Amino acid sequence: MRAVVMNEIGGTDVMEFVNLPDPVATPGHVMVEVAAAGVNFMDIGVRQGMAWTDGPNPKTLGVEGAGRIVELGDGVDDFAIGDRVAWVYAPGSYASHVLISADALVRLPDTIDDQTAAAVMMQGLTASHFATDFYPVQPGDTALVHAAAGGVGLLLTQIIRLRRGHVIGRVSSVDKVEVAKAAGANHVIVDTEGNYIDEVLRLTDGEGVSVVYDGSGPKTFQGSLAALRRSGTFCWYGPVLGGPGPLDIMSLPKSIKIGYATFFDHISTPELLCARTEQLFRWIDDGSLKVRIGGTYPLCDAARAHADMEGRATTGKLLLIP
Repeated sequence: MRAVVMNEIGGTDVMEFVNLPDPVATPGHVMVEVAAAGVNFMDIGVRQGMAWTDGPNPKTLGVEGAGRIVELGDGVDDFAIGDRVAWVYAPGSYASHVLISADALVRLPDTIDDQTAAAVMMQGLTASHFATDFYPVQPGDTALVHAAAGGVGLLLTQIIRLRRGHVIGRVSSVDKVEVAKAAGANHVIVDTEGNYIDEVLRLTDGEGVSVVYDGSGPKTFQGSLAALRRSGTFCWYGPVLGGPGPLDIMSLPKSIKIGYATFFDHISTPELLCARTEQLFRWIDDGSLKVRIGGTYPLCDAARAHADMEGRATTGKLLLIP
């Protein structure tokens, strides 16, 4: 099979497109022919040594995708060869074939194509967790969404609007404004230096927002605190850009609530995984949720996809096509 591996910790130059032996389906697992693999900041974090440090290199990158089952391991009764499936976490997904636990798969309805499925699994489940579980948005709430033109930001904005909330989006360049507005953002602020607080307060009549969704790293942390209303909620996510450092809980302002949101807590069982993805697929089917694919790359160009994502030059979801 063809795969993209990292040979050591480092930049995109440590990534290599190689041929590897085909996996064999083991008990409780299936082998899937990958139709599309999602590119995530998690993958960049792995390459940079922030995760998966216990295993030796080279290791195959990627965790998310969609495809078709080509082999069943013993004990797999819920799927059949030929079934179209998707997954949110299966290490080694930057490949033409991947071995996956049957419990980690969801069956795809005919109405959801492979690329849409691969584009919505991680970022859609993340956005769903943020807006329906970590902080269940209520009608009339105002949310500040950082990186509002990114994959998570676009889906999060739409789900907030589905729940009748309002969105102030922050983007890094003028060319991303219309993308964020098309997803439903009520207001969009262009900012790269963290100078957005005055505008947020102006838009909320000095009160601040109900909730901040911030995956933009330490640069925006203090601004996000300042943007919250009294008893507001701070949803911090995205480990790749680093954390804010040690916090003195008694220094937090305005009785705010703050937490680190991890989407695995949203899908802690196979049953929840199926239920949450079925909701995403229903939203897509009825037109409530639109998935923006910002770029597709041949699997052999995975390093270029990483470079484009790190350079903040993209909007929506990036996919690799074996």
